[in-house]
Amino acid sequence: MTSPVPAGADRRIYIDKQSPTAYRALVQTSEAVRAVAADAGLDRVLVELVNLRVSQLNGCAYCLHLHTRAALRAGDTPQRLGVLAAWRDTDLFTPAERAALALAEATTAAADTAAQDTAYAAARDVLTEDQISAVIWVAVTINAFNRVSVMSRHRVRAEQ
Repeated sequence: MTSPVPAGADRRIYIDKQSPTAYRALVQTSEAVRAVAADAGLDRVLVELVNLRVSQLNGCAYCLHLHTRAALRAGDTPQRLGVLAAWRDTDLFTPAERAALALAEATTAAADTAAQDTAYAAARDVLTEDQISAVIWVAVTINAFNRVSVMSRHRVRAEQ
């Protein structure tokens, strides 16, 4: 049995529209992070995998839709995207991607310091310090966008 939805709870403020100055600052941060990632040598596919994995963990349908399309445009495959939630159980991801995914998960579950230590140590084996920093910034930024979309209840509309 589900509990009734309180009156008005289904109506959310689109906080990106309500506070456009703050949202523009987040977009500018995202653009800076994208440049940092590129300068560190991270390819767009890896960045989109991080965006998708964090969005999966946060249950952000809007960001999943957006970044699935971006990952496909960047050259990723439907097979890899389809198994991303179980990336540890496949051999489809490179060592750098695996390290980035673990680091992104640890960034998203910030209270789990043991997972952070493990992910960070593994990342040091295959990523440069610039790449580690960039992956963490990508995860931090998509976490923020996830919260904007989830709290605003941004909808994914069927494509025509």
